[in-house]
Amino acid sequence: MCRVNSSLTFFTLLKIFWSPLRNIFVPVFLNCWLAKGALENMINDFHRAIQRTHSAMFNQVFILICTLMCLVFTGACGIQHLERAGKHLTLFDSFYFCIVTFSTVGYGDVTPQIWPSQLLVVILICVALVVLPLQFEELAYLWMESQKLGGNYSRHRAQTEKHVVLCVSSLKIDLLMDFLNEFYAHPRLQDYYVVILCPTEIDIQVRRILQIPLWSQRVIYLQGSALKDQDLMRAKMDDAEACFILSSRNEVDRTAADHQTILRAWAAKDFAPNCPLYVQILKPENKFHVKFADHVVCEEEFKYAMLALNCVCPATEGQMSPEQWQRIYGRCSGNEVYHIRLCDSKFFGEYDGKSFTYASFHAHKKYGVCLIGVKREDNKSILLNPGPRHIMAAADTCYYINITKEENSAFIFKEEEKHNKGLSVSGLYDAPPRLPVHSIIASMGEKKNTKSEC
Repeated sequence: MCRVNSSLTFFTLLKIFWSPLRNIFVPVFLNCWLAKGALENMINDFHRAIQRTHSAMFNQVFILICTLMCLVFTGACGIQHLERAGKHLTLFDSFYFCIVTFSTVGYGDVTPQIWPSQLLVVILICVALVVLPLQFEELAYLWMESQKLGGNYSRHRAQTEKHVVLCVSSLKIDLLMDFLNEFYAHPRLQDYYVVILCPTEIDIQVRRILQIPLWSQRVIYLQGSALKDQDLMRAKMDDAEACFILSSRNEVDRTAADHQTILRAWAAKDFAPNCPLYVQILKPENKFHVKFADHVVCEEEFKYAMLALNCVCPATEGQMSPEQWQRIYGRCSGNEVYHIRLCDSKFFGEYDGKSFTYASFHAHKKYGVCLIGVKREDNKSILLNPGPRHIMAAADTCYYINITKEENSAFIFKEEEKHNKGLSVSGLYDAPPRLPVHSIIASMGEKKNTKSEC
């Protein structure tokens, strides 16, 4: 377009200073290229005036359409003008010929007859082969960049559907899964959409998670910063039901992480003052800076509060509490995770050669202990619930949950009584299959069983 304008300007100046060229006819239809340039400048000024956020893609499409229209218009008018010296083609026939030629169909029912019009067709085809691929390449590049940035959340969807905005400085898979699982745990939030606004490029693991059908229809990732109004507009923050601003829990400098969270909270509140704001702060002294938020959760303060509440209901004293949750807490607070070799265990020794599922089920049924994992002798990693394919071996280390260690339990086994007393007493094997834990395990330290040798 600039080359055509320069050529026309040069040719006009040349006509002024060289009189023989003043009689040469310059087609008026070439002014369409000047109109194309003026229209592009007007659109650019209009976008700057209204501060349109995504004008690059629109501008490129507009330039491509204008280029095609100018090529077709120039070809149709030029061929119709030149063919007046030969076969008189109408303007519609010339337009039809240009459309058929540029679409590579080429019916051949309408063709130019004289060499100037044929030369014009050759020139237009060469120009189209050079200009149009460049325009399409630029359009494809802008489209790929917009897809990498996540595009935007449409205003129509924001007004017809419910969505929340999640603002984070860096998105990791553990943070994402914790938020999504907790957010969608409530049945009333199943129809909400989550728009993630993160300044970093999406991680490969996060991309794989978001491609799962469970999340691909609910979660939308936008690459952008909560400190920019344009990115907040892309996320439609002003139409969101709520905004969650989370801090990275793995940051080394927790104070700097809080500073970023405070800035994002200020920007979100300034952009959408009516949107409910949920802010996560790491250090309690920084809560003062986000007191305008609707809900503020401090991680360290929450930990200290849990420690204080733990003092209210310590160990098993909660079993006598009138509160149901304290009774449940007291009944389960004494259970811990212990480990023992299979060959040294009276709980699991009989399951040598059995599957893990079989051993876990029958151990809980008989003894009230919960077998949760094993570790092979030649393997350093612990296998949590390896399933029925894992066959228990004598050298395996069993990890189980119980109120006390097997060695400290006061449980009297039938075989041990037979060996020590020489008589048969009713033991655990004659007990009901679903005895509670507190009925089959006596008080801690009343009698200590010795380990049996393999």
